[in-house]
Amino acid sequence: MTTPLNRDAPPHPPATVTLPELKSAGVTACLGTIFLEATDAPASGDEPICYPPGDANEAYFKGVNQLNRYHLWRKEGLIRFFGDTDEHETGGTNPSINLGILIEGADPIIEPHHLSFWAGRGVVAISLSWAVETRYAGGNSTSTGLTDLGRQLIGEMSRLGIVLDLSHLSERATMDALDFTDVRVCATHSNCRSLLGEQNNPSWQRHLSDDTISTIAARKGVIGLNLFKQFVQWPIAATDRPTIGKAVDHIDHICQLTGSAQHVGIGSDLDGGFGAGSVLQGIERASDLVNVFEELATRGYSDADIHAIAYDNWAGFFSL
Repeated sequence: MTTPLNRDAPPHPPATVTLPELKSAGVTACLGTIFLEATDAPASGDEPICYPPGDANEAYFKGVNQLNRYHLWRKEGLIRFFGDTDEHETGGTNPSINLGILIEGADPIIEPHHLSFWAGRGVVAISLSWAVETRYAGGNSTSTGLTDLGRQLIGEMSRLGIVLDLSHLSERATMDALDFTDVRVCATHSNCRSLLGEQNNPSWQRHLSDDTISTIAARKGVIGLNLFKQFVQWPIAATDRPTIGKAVDHIDHICQLTGSAQHVGIGSDLDGGFGAGSVLQGIERASDLVNVFEELATRGYSDADIHAIAYDNWAGFFSL
């Protein structure tokens, strides 16, 4: 978040996504994250995104600091928020990128009834956890499910129209959430577990089971393709990068499983804390995403289906 303009700046150069890169690539809408993770021992430089486990106040202050950066960019005309209708925000020959905020790790929300504060400031989706446990749910490195506070927060999300992102929940938390409520769900940046070794993969909870994919589709949700190399192909050597075809295999699996191309889009994770060397061969920057669509065309996907995967599915889901 601190280097939105220069793709060669630290901490993970070369960046595959910056605000100018997105605009030059023709990207008109995206999600931006507020990311925090609980730890008692943050790595050097990670202090702004870490807080002591269970410390909701520290998480809140650091989350608001990230939120304020998005509002500064909005004030500077670099972005606008989903739902902005003011002519100053949307008009002109060089319109701002349309951005919705995704909270990854819900501890900055001190209590469920505080959600309206975040909803009124651009938040459209929440992943209750990241890798570790939050006060709301277990993350994908744990076996913890939803907590009572998590159930309360999901109730507020349903009331306010905030989407539940399943991408980082533990398997138990995912099942708890899907059984507990009919809140709108998606997986903003997750791939297919069945193509990644199932439970033989140490990161298996980070990927979606076929049953979860089918449930997301049945609830009219969308799954965003993740381009991080270990989430496209596993196992893979540290120096190797998967082909674009390997990534499109995940799109194809979702389409075959759900019976249409209406429940998959681009999630990318290109802002996920790694540089271009950690994504696919042929993807060095946002404009290279066109190569994914060209691969779909070679596999016989129609122009309408490709456009749906590129934009329409997410646009319809978030009512853009």
